[in-house]
Amino acid sequence: MIDARVGAVGRLIDHAVAVRPHTTAVALEAVEPDEAAGLLAGCPPAAAARVLEHMAPASAAPVIVALGAGEVGAVLGAVAAPRAASILSWLEPEPRERLLDRLGGTGARELRELLAYPPDTAGALMDPRVIMARRGQTAGEVLAALRDVRHALHELPVVDDEHRLVGAVPLHRLALAAPDARVATLADPAAGAVAVTTTREELVEFLARTGLPSIGVVDDDGRLIGMLRHAALVGAAEAEAVADLQRMVGASVDEKALSSVGFAVKKRLVWLHVNLLTAFLAAAVVGIFESTIATVSALAVLLPVVAGQSGNSGAQAMAVTMRGLAMREVRGSHWRRLALKEVLVGTINGAAIAVSAGVGVLVWSGSYGLAVVIATSMVVAMAAANFAGMSIPIVLKQLGQDPAQSASIFLTTVTDVVGFMVFLGMATAAIQFL
Repeated sequence: MIDARVGAVGRLIDHAVAVRPHTTAVALEAVEPDEAAGLLAGCPPAAAARVLEHMAPASAAPVIVALGAGEVGAVLGAVAAPRAASILSWLEPEPRERLLDRLGGTGARELRELLAYPPDTAGALMDPRVIMARRGQTAGEVLAALRDVRHALHELPVVDDEHRLVGAVPLHRLALAAPDARVATLADPAAGAVAVTTTREELVEFLARTGLPSIGVVDDDGRLIGMLRHAALVGAAEAEAVADLQRMVGASVDEKALSSVGFAVKKRLVWLHVNLLTAFLAAAVVGIFESTIATVSALAVLLPVVAGQSGNSGAQAMAVTMRGLAMREVRGSHWRRLALKEVLVGTINGAAIAVSAGVGVLVWSGSYGLAVVIATSMVVAMAAANFAGMSIPIVLKQLGQDPAQSASIFLTTVTDVVGFMVFLGMATAAIQFL
């Protein structure tokens, strides 16, 4: 009876692994690596590999280490090469080499090559196991070679005798062609390829321009050495978007959610000091008008209102401009047009917000002078913030820097300094009416 129940549980686990790899991966991430490895140990290597591919690399790495010596080679060999390299990159060199030694052969060599490429380059993201057709082959020869292929294909890259990428042939065209038709007569010209050292940012730009479902990766001599599959391209685009968010607030793109405390501190502390200096600059502006604030204490209450509104308005302008730069919709030559647009948008939005702010301040304080001051300063501050939000990414781009690099820190400095200066300056000039 007990043996029957154990067998039923085993079959249930095998079914879950095979049919629901994503759900199984989420469940295994919540248990200890040894327990997860034990559950995967009895499954077919291909099914276990699919589960590991769905797990976060940081969680999958200790599970692979915990697999038995007789299983790890088969399971690791069934994992897609780019994903396997991503998982192994979370291990220390010594256990990583032990796993590669167990894998052995061509698979280990491919993974070592992938791990040798700099992170976030085409070489590190590509799949080196490329199925290709030679220009001189016939359709029948290529189709015969594809009978043992286990994964889905939509088209095959076509190479010449020197292994250089010359085109691509859709599978349906091969299937419908006469068996003796030459691949050279069926292939489309190569839509493009990227160098093995292409960065993730450049790769995302190339993908946006071409919209290709897969991209060939070539070496310095133009020889095809790998393919960037759809999943890798989507992952690169997502990673680049996340990296831009990290850069905007001064966090390093190298830092991951599970990075060590020391690494995170080292990467963040420099930009936090930069932010501290800019905060002191804004505080110095407020200090200039200390006597004015002492005379009219309501000004101190309203300072965050001006800074907050101008900061949000500038962030909107910056986000739109950075998107335009990333999508290559705008360049430095569009600066005048963009400046006019953003200043007008900031002025119009500022006027609308000024009416609401002025009425609110009048009801709250009963001072017409204070209401006029905050309304006027709101218009000027929001127009200036929009101009800054548009200008900062373009200036960084023209200087050869990443437009996203700590842009929000610089924008916050500008909006705070300008907002405080305008608001307190007008209040000082009109202090007898407040």
